[in-house]
Amino acid sequence: MEKKVDIKKINEKIKKESAFIDLLTFEINKVIVGQKVMIERLLIGLLGQGHILLEGVPGLAKTLAINTLSKAISGSFSRIQFTPDLLPADVVGTLIYNMKQTKFSVKKGPIFANFVLADEINRAPAKVQSALLEAMQEKQVTIGDESFILDKPFLVMATQNPIDQEGTYSLPEAQVDRFMLKTVIDYPKMDDEKTIIRANLSGVEQKIKPVVTVKQILKAQKLVNEVYMDEKIESYILDIIFATRFPAKYNLQDLEPLISFGASPRGSINLALASKCYAFINRRGYVIPEDVRAVVHDVLQHRIGITYEAEAENLTSIDIINKIVNEIEVP
Repeated sequence: MEKKVDIKKINEKIKKESAFIDLLTFEINKVIVGQKVMIERLLIGLLGQGHILLEGVPGLAKTLAINTLSKAISGSFSRIQFTPDLLPADVVGTLIYNMKQTKFSVKKGPIFANFVLADEINRAPAKVQSALLEAMQEKQVTIGDESFILDKPFLVMATQNPIDQEGTYSLPEAQVDRFMLKTVIDYPKMDDEKTIIRANLSGVEQKIKPVVTVKQILKAQKLVNEVYMDEKIESYILDIIFATRFPAKYNLQDLEPLISFGASPRGSINLALASKCYAFINRRGYVIPEDVRAVVHDVLQHRIGITYEAEAENLTSIDIINKIVNEIEVP
């Protein structure tokens, strides 16, 4: 019985502490129209201290979304446009010789911000990608002999363009695995696009005001860990992950020739964490199976390798996740 009382207590605490989510969403929606999933995923990444890989054609407000989020939180924002001639020093910073003091001084790069937009990450060579990914993983940067801890919160939103093939360097699987979520963004609905056109042609610029402090976000990041997750939900998450590795054990023999490798333990950690963040965003102090199902595609689609056979059948990792989720029993 004691546990039930605890859940009620946690639920009330989370409900009270997550009130700022509504304020934040309202503020972002002043500028961003109809991209509910993208905004939700940005908040999950922010609360889960993870990073996001966004894929979508140009012009879907990817840059605008993260810039707006940084303004609403009064955090610092920087944008790095990735190009084939970019160097690691252009991202992390470099040592500059100071003639007056006759010594080297550190010039920090654009990675030193709360919100970093890595625009078209697949346009830069591997050296630059790995410099960014190291900063994402370690939350620190080394310039010369010195190491610098990055500011908190620290969220990288990398975008990649699915239509360009020439002059791009696709991210290796091990690097893509560093992203908590991969979200594919689609075009807005017709009514939303009508609103977008009118807003853009009205000449009235919506001012975003800071509604949440960085301190509140850091507190919420700690609170997310307190969201209650039952053992049945944990088992459900593990069943989904293990079904990507050993489909035959879950009565999914037909998936065996389609999967080249399954999700790593990073997948199960991030699926559990994203589910907790999703519950928090929905102002709940406990995780339900619907939370897991809501985030499973974004957490796993870049963590499952598909074979040539799957490609020949026009199947994607999303199709594989759908089959797994439909087969595994919901607690």
